[in-house]
Amino acid sequence: MANFNKLAGLTALTALAALPALAQDAAPAEAAADVIDKGDVAWMMTSSLLVLFMLIPGLALFYGGLVRTKNMLSVLMQCTVVGALVMVIWCVYGYSFAFGGSTSPFWGGTAKMFLAGVTLDSTAATFSDGIVLPEYVFIAFQMTFAAITPALIVGAFAERIKFSGVLLFSALWVTFCYFPIAHMVWDGAGLIFNMGAIDFAGGTVVHINAGIAALMASIVLGPRLGLGKDMMAPHSMTLTMVGAAMLWVGWFGFNAGSNLEATAGATLAMLNTFLATAGAILAWCVVEGLSRGKASGLGAASGMVAGLVAITPACGTTGPVGAIILGIVAAVVCYFFVTTVKSKFGYDDSLDVFGVHGVGGIVGAIGTGILCAPSLGGTGFVVEAGTMGAQVMAQIKAVLVTIVWCGIGSLILLYITKAITGLRVTSDEERQGLDLSSHGESAYHS
Repeated sequence: MANFNKLAGLTALTALAALPALAQDAAPAEAAADVIDKGDVAWMMTSSLLVLFMLIPGLALFYGGLVRTKNMLSVLMQCTVVGALVMVIWCVYGYSFAFGGSTSPFWGGTAKMFLAGVTLDSTAATFSDGIVLPEYVFIAFQMTFAAITPALIVGAFAERIKFSGVLLFSALWVTFCYFPIAHMVWDGAGLIFNMGAIDFAGGTVVHINAGIAALMASIVLGPRLGLGKDMMAPHSMTLTMVGAAMLWVGWFGFNAGSNLEATAGATLAMLNTFLATAGAILAWCVVEGLSRGKASGLGAASGMVAGLVAITPACGTTGPVGAIILGIVAAVVCYFFVTTVKSKFGYDDSLDVFGVHGVGGIVGAIGTGILCAPSLGGTGFVVEAGTMGAQVMAQIKAVLVTIVWCGIGSLILLYITKAITGLRVTSDEERQGLDLSSHGESAYHS
């Protein structure tokens, strides 16, 4: 998703100026119409389903296995219902706010609310001139991104938040944090896009955005009861590993799908998604083995997600060897934040959303500016100056804008949610577990 100026406005079939007419034929000849390739359409439909697979069941099982037995169902419900809520919001106004064609640097406007003007004949541009997609498939693809991003935040306040608070905060957050950042990064009129920053598949839009919101939420809600005293180990590493594997598989839709076409660009993103993840798994296991004496399944799963997060902004512009290096660096940095920084500052980011998604996203976004260098196997710089220094600076500015916008916005929205529905369940409900106290049922029966 690097050059999203093409996605700012939806392309319609156009007629070009009349060609010189022969003397005996005064009728103008029309240029060839834009082309919809069936292979591209099939790939984008598949990619949309793969991203849905990341959310349900992938993320739901990944998070579910990490919590205690009494909260398993609550995490499944939060991921499922948040995704459904955002899909409806996307249709009503989200697509318009992100890609409605406005020239504002901050939002897409209201022209596409309720999908106004979208028909079977309307199209969206790709990265190739004259090649377009049906607008419906572009809407569906972007909708899955919008749906999974707030669900990522669930991991930060797992085991202690009200279900009504989750839904209200998610609705507010996508409106005031996700849709504006998506417009800023991927729309040709967007603030961050015009800085020349590269974010192929959502390092800033999805991972830094969700990671910063997770940090704010964990601070505002405070730690879980018994943190540091009670046993809070994952109740099922089997389910967590199954969920992580589903995330890795689904991520190919996330990354390679962001190429919007079934071309060589998609194959580069695909290969990088394999290699960065593999590098990160190995690096996390090595660092954990050296520091703890043993490599754990939780560490391997965490490294897997860290590598996926880091390569997301860089997957379409980095060479394969660069992808391995990026995965290794991300794993080491994320491990440090998860094991050292979190305990030092005392915030209870339950499932390490900030430590993996936020920090991994920052490493990936800045690393993108380095690894896109042709001398390092990348596809080239995008900034006007055409230098590594300028590209890295554009990446840093994009990261800072995302952190400030989302940090301040999330903090305000958390307190608004707290005033309306409340955020935290009672102590008794938390001790009982959210499965029974919030949903009246259990994930497991003895």
